[in-house]
Amino acid sequence: MSPVEGTAGPGRFFGVYLLYCLNPRHRGRIYVGFTVNPARRVLQHNGGRKRGGAWRTSGRGPWEMVLIVHGFLSAVAALRFEWAWQHPQASRRLAHVGRRARSEEPFAYHLRVLAHMLRAPPWARLPLTLRWLRADFHRDLCLPAPPHMPLAFGPPPPGPRRGAVQPERDPDRDPGPAVPCTLCSRALQDEESPLCCPHPGCPLKAHVICLAEEFLGEEPGQLLPLEGQCPGCKNSLLWGDLVRLCQAGSEEEEEDLELEEEHWTDMLLEN
Repeated sequence: MSPVEGTAGPGRFFGVYLLYCLNPRHRGRIYVGFTVNPARRVLQHNGGRKRGGAWRTSGRGPWEMVLIVHGFLSAVAALRFEWAWQHPQASRRLAHVGRRARSEEPFAYHLRVLAHMLRAPPWARLPLTLRWLRADFHRDLCLPAPPHMPLAFGPPPPGPRRGAVQPERDPDRDPGPAVPCTLCSRALQDEESPLCCPHPGCPLKAHVICLAEEFLGEEPGQLLPLEGQCPGCKNSLLWGDLVRLCQAGSEEEEEDLELEEEHWTDMLLEN
């Protein structure tokens, strides 16, 4: 399998979130879930099953989404992270994580599990962002996240604007010379989203797989790069930054992301 083969198109948002229950009768309860739209998902949870919420959160609100981990390259990768966070004792990658003590709050326990997950393979190499949606809930993790995973506060950046009208292609118009990949010199197809260096004046435009192989030159046993030197301007680049800066997906792609956690989970289990 080639490096980063089968990953999602740029502009897509896949996140795994932590809900905290504010209901005095159930205060402190925790729920971990997957979403492609955090703002909509928390409304669904607080609206109950009839509005798309999960049965475990229905009737127990209000719920607050206090933390989300995002930057997963596919829905499947996020769902696997979600499952391991929900069932750490069943995950062989988290066998070293101790069970929750009676005196340990569910919130503190889930943060402890998260800290170990971010340091365990394969998640330790993903271009993830740890984002606190409620700063007043912020706590330092018992283990620091890897250096390439930024800590952020506030809502996620807005996704690609939906409803934008794409100009129609004129079949009689000369498309001009094809833009070549900086690394392999093959043409970059219209449907591809090349990775471009963010530094001003750098001419780098490359296929995702080509640049991944370039970055992994000193780590031949890995499939996903962490960072590397830009072949064009020689500046150091984080792989996650390149993926995040890549152009946004199309409206059609965004429609595909309307499937929420239970539908995705059913699909994953069937496979």
